[in-house]
Amino acid sequence: MGNRVVITGLGVVAPNGTGIAAFREAIQKGISGIRYEEQLAALKFSCQIAGRPIVPEVLQQQYFDELELKQLSSSGIIYGVIAGMQAWADAGLPLTDTPDWDSGTVFGAGSSGVDKFREAVYKVDELQVRRLGSTAVTQTMASGISAFLGGKLALGNQVTTNSSACTTGAESVLMAYERIRSGQAKRMLAGSTADSGPYIWGGFDAMKVSTFKYNERPEAASRPMSATASGIVPGSGAGALVLESLDSALERGAAIYAEVLGGHINSGGQRNGGSMTAPNPDAVQRCISAAIRNAGIAAADIDLINGHLTATGKDAEEIENWCIALQRKGNDFPYINALKSMVGHCLSASGSIELVAVALQLKEGFISPNINCEDLHPDIAALVARERIPQQLLYKDINLVAKASFGFGDVNACIILQKYLQP
Repeated sequence: MGNRVVITGLGVVAPNGTGIAAFREAIQKGISGIRYEEQLAALKFSCQIAGRPIVPEVLQQQYFDELELKQLSSSGIIYGVIAGMQAWADAGLPLTDTPDWDSGTVFGAGSSGVDKFREAVYKVDELQVRRLGSTAVTQTMASGISAFLGGKLALGNQVTTNSSACTTGAESVLMAYERIRSGQAKRMLAGSTADSGPYIWGGFDAMKVSTFKYNERPEAASRPMSATASGIVPGSGAGALVLESLDSALERGAAIYAEVLGGHINSGGQRNGGSMTAPNPDAVQRCISAAIRNAGIAAADIDLINGHLTATGKDAEEIENWCIALQRKGNDFPYINALKSMVGHCLSASGSIELVAVALQLKEGFISPNINCEDLHPDIAALVARERIPQQLLYKDINLVAKASFGFGDVNACIILQKYLQP
């Protein structure tokens, strides 16, 4: 059977709130973190808005010393370290002077230190390689975020970074879950981060998948499940969750947000409708069905879905895939919400930020609203009853949540979380 795995700590740096208290308030009130970006306008982007977290210097100084802040240019590392250390503290875990052999991290990233890469290219081309500085490698290596967290927290178990596009955050949680379940670790810090800025967001603008219709109304721009959805709003940030064996959590007397029952990861092989940028519907359905099977639950018992739902033409297809996989529709469909309506698409950080929101909803008994979908897409309205897509905060006791993420490369992940009831 393996160890039971629970969530004992949360941390978040999101466009609509840094820290659990601010984030909780934002997702309950439907507060958007999407704002106009003068830099994007100056660079002639079509999409001149984004979800960029607000992380003041005084907050950064709580997690980094003066020299680190002077040398760090990677916003993703800053976001990830803050979220990760918040989660560690939230779990009531100490900072130690010796390695904690029972604790590790799987902390994902889509890229790292793109601004530093740009600086490196110019300095090398200008024959100034010795002026790159001593932190160029640690800021630009893919595993920079997990390396920083490993040192900050003295982690002695596995310390690694995963990268699977928009599936990264969900995948990190499942990788951490498996390590604890198999007995190879007692605790794992799981999560993911994404850098901010034009060098990250420019590619999406070039692909014409970012919306350009709401530059003057940023808060209305990210419109999952809406008939007037016109593309993603790029975002960034980090989410972090401490996963722990139930035995360890009970021994410590730790507060428990939720239990991870299991999940599944797969790929559609970029066949049968799947491509580098689109999911294979059969693979999505198989991923959801396998996650339910691995978790040992029935599809009929799922109370809430937290979807991927990016505010593109694929939203209706995603809802159809859920209906087929669950064999549920209309009034029988679970409640569903899409956090991207408030934060935009935080790319490699999206799954972990959304999982933080899911854990809060399970623990505290509420369903956060979907904003900007007052004009529900007709293909979705034909499948799901309007009341299952709440536009206002609902206080409701929920027991089982399915959370899915789908990423470039036709990769998928689905996780099943359950409310933890003290025996």
